[in-house]
Amino acid sequence: MKEFVVIGLGRFGSSLARELVELGHSVLAIDSSEAKVQEISEVVSHAVYANATDEEALKALGIRNFEVAIVSIGEDIQASILTTLILKEMGVKMVVVKAISLPHAKVLEKIGADRIIFPEREMGVRVAHSLATPHVIDYMSLDKNYGIEEVSIPERFIGKTLLDLDLRSNFGITVIAIKRNNELIHSPGADTVFEKEDAAVIVGTRKGLKGFGE
Repeated sequence: MKEFVVIGLGRFGSSLARELVELGHSVLAIDSSEAKVQEISEVVSHAVYANATDEEALKALGIRNFEVAIVSIGEDIQASILTTLILKEMGVKMVVVKAISLPHAKVLEKIGADRIIFPEREMGVRVAHSLATPHVIDYMSLDKNYGIEEVSIPERFIGKTLLDLDLRSNFGITVIAIKRNNELIHSPGADTVFEKEDAAVIVGTRKGLKGFGE
């Protein structure tokens, strides 16, 4: 079990905090809105009403002892930057920050944010892939050249093995898992046969994924 602190309980922050709890981790949630703190207080390990730009308040909460801090402050860029700076100076091992623009991200990078995320942009990419290619259930970009997709299996694949299909040679993609009846088959062997209603998790180049989709 890891210990996380989530600062900023908007839609993204509160959703993230709830999911971390579901995954079995300890979460301290902080926001400057008493209503938001109250709303999530029964879900997370601890919920605190506090100003995250107040260094003394963060010290009093023992923030430096947390493994990961997520700064998901909304539109207040100044507060986001200042909070990130305080967390880094306090020695938090990993500081993940939500950015709302490229200039915001550049400043965060310069002051030492360990990971910068664009939730809206990332969700936009995932939705675009699922709309453009109907069999794509989910998509995640690894970098500018590679991605991972969860795809529904085409009818013509049913009853065939991975060896029969030879997807690596034909499309430059690799099947890293198969989802079947709510179970996950990790690293399926070449003799694994696709069944009806299977879904596959595949990794490959963007070009390969696109070719497979077409």
